[in-house]
Amino acid sequence: MIGLDTNVVVRYLAQDDRTQSAAATRVLERELTPEAPGYICLVTLAEVVWVMTSLYGADRSAVARAVEGLVTAAQLRVQNAEAVWVALQDYRDSTADFSDALIATLCKSAGCEHTVTFDRAAAARHPGFALLK
Repeated sequence: MIGLDTNVVVRYLAQDDRTQSAAATRVLERELTPEAPGYICLVTLAEVVWVMTSLYGADRSAVARAVEGLVTAAQLRVQNAEAVWVALQDYRDSTADFSDALIATLCKSAGCEHTVTFDRAAAARHPGFALLK
């Protein structure tokens, strides 16, 4: 198993740099296998979503499809995939950012009653968060 950095996953998804995208595609589609998979940690996944939305302007459905594709790819392993599935469903069903949905899911699975935040605009509106005043 080898780890995949954010820039490799983004180049694969965006296909926006001829050389780097080709190298990322080669690794993800030909070199990685179910027996020798690539690994995507939660930090990488959160960064990928941030880059795709903030820098590439991807909409929520494109982000959801990309995350689902990464989680279901036979040649990839995503850290804590069960939590990612829960967060992905929450992301699809709410206005939460993906990272907020993931934070709420991870904290809840760790036994947290809720997660405090100063983010009035987004996170505080999510049921897993409470606004810290």
